[in-house]
This record gives sequence, C-alpha cells and structure tokens, in this order.
Amino acid sequence: MFQPIIKSKQNEDISILVALDNHSSYYLCDCGEASDLTVRECQNISALFISHTHIDHWINFDFVLRHQIGTQKQITLIGPPNITAQLQAKIRGYSWNLIEPNSVTYEVREITEAGQLKKALLRPPLWDIEPLDTKDYDTVYSNKALDVYCTLLDHKLPTVAYLFKEKDTTKINMQQAEWNPGRWVGQLKTAYDAQLPDALIEVERQSLKAGDLFHLLEVKKGQTLGVIMDHAASAENHTKIKALFTECDQVFIESFYKEEDKELAVQNYHSYTKQSAKIMKDCRVKEAIPVHFSRKYSVEEVEELKAEFYSIFKNNS
Repeated sequence: MFQPIIKSKQNEDISILVALDNHSSYYLCDCGEASDLTVRECQNISALFISHTHIDHWINFDFVLRHQIGTQKQITLIGPPNITAQLQAKIRGYSWNLIEPNSVTYEVREITEAGQLKKALLRPPLWDIEPLDTKDYDTVYSNKALDVYCTLLDHKLPTVAYLFKEKDTTKINMQQAEWNPGRWVGQLKTAYDAQLPDALIEVERQSLKAGDLFHLLEVKKGQTLGVIMDHAASAENHTKIKALFTECDQVFIESFYKEEDKELAVQNYHSYTKQSAKIMKDCRVKEAIPVHFSRKYSVEEVEELKAEFYSIFKNNS
C-alpha cells in the first residue's frame, strides 16, 4: 500500500515522498523547497518524478543531489521535455574534481512531446550526456512493486502528471486448503500468475494439477496513486486526466487558486478549486487531496480553499 507524505510545509514549495509497505525504496514527486525531507530519505530515493522545471518544483534537487553523492547508486530521474539538458546544467554549476566516477549515476528519462521516452546517463566527474535509447513507452518506470504511467498536460509548457500503480498480488487462503504450508504454495502462485493450469504441483508427496488448486487463490488488486501538478483547467487537459486517473484510489491535485481568483488561474495556466474538485469527482476518484496553493493566501485562506474544494468533491448531487 502506498504511503505518500507531503514533505513541504504550507509556506514552502511542493514535494511529495512516496513509500510502499514492505519496500525499502522511496520515490520523490517534484523537488520544491521541502524542509521535512531528511538526509536518509534522500539516500533511499530510487526514482524522482518531476512534473516540470519551474523553480518551485525543481529548486530543491540540489539538496537531494548533495545527499545522494557517495551512495554509488544509479538513480532514475523522469521528467518533461528538455529535462536532460536542464539536469546537466544544474549539476555542472558545481566543481567535481574530487569525486569518484562511481559516486552516483543518474539515468534520465525524458518524456518527449512526440510520445517517446528518451533515455540517457549522466555521471561524474564530467556529467556528459550519454544517450541510451529513444522509444515508445507504456510505463515510464517499473519494478517488482509498482508501475508508473504518465500523461503530458499544458501549463504553457508541458508538465507531467503521474499515476503509480501497485502490482497486483496473489494470496492463498490456507484455511480452505487440506495441506500444510510449504514450497507448493509458491509453485502454485507461479503457475497461477503464468496461467499454467496443467503444471504439476508437488503437495505432500502428491502430484496435483495447478488448475485444480486455483480456487484457493485470490488476486489482491494493487492500489493506485496519482500526482497531478500544475495545469490549465482546460477541456484538453481534463480529457487527458480522465483517461489516466478515472477510478484512481488517491490523487494529489494542484488547486493553486480559490474560485474567486479563477481569472488569475486562467492567466497563469493553473487550476483552481472548483475545476480541480470537479475533475476529480468526474474521475470518480476515491480520495482527492488538494495541494500546492498560491503563496498569496494566508493560513486561514488556505483552509477556506480546502473547504471550498471538498464542498464540491464530496457533494453527492
């Protein structure tokens, strides 16, 4: 199950750390100023998911980099068009004459407007861009625990919205089984996941067809988590959001302005409470959380903004 934590205080920029139960790695969504982000968390981040490189979403990468140096890890960084060059420019702003070549490596995955994933490596001390490949993609990141999908939205530049999907897991109901737990349980799950009903499973000196035991298994659907940052509240953006986030379990969505300031939202290609709440309701999202508010608002006004959001999202009419 996902455990997302907002690491930025209300008067700071946006940064969301994503953890998974029984999973040692962290995943960071955006690198805004975030004083609650710890050194240990930075060192255990396996992948960073950057929506776009406006300063309030990118400024804190230097802090993350500072504490990943020396981990000797290859870390994935995913982001919008041009992020490879921007990452290189950011890192090359420092001197690296005392660093070991294997101190840290970044595999950058740049999401192009042509709908492809452009991969490259950056590593010290020169931080040259070493091209890997460019190809069509379904997921932008995958491992044994999760898959990550995305869509490009318009914020007067391309901005990436991400959908995290926990892998489905196969569980066995031992109360219905006639036998004690053993190696056969893992063999049965493997046969089920591979859809091999004729595979033979050795259960307490018996050879049984896997398909005859499939009734003991059930699939637990993985949780889904969405992170939708800056975007214009346009019909085109909303169509893309619906296509990716419908029926999502939990979504963090930018609600930069209150309804009364929607003209500012339109002018600055941001969303606002009414539209953010409405699109989440239209997507039938189970839990929607408004985030990333304009600094023009006081603490009290932000609470009003949140109340405005939830009054629309939770309205049953």
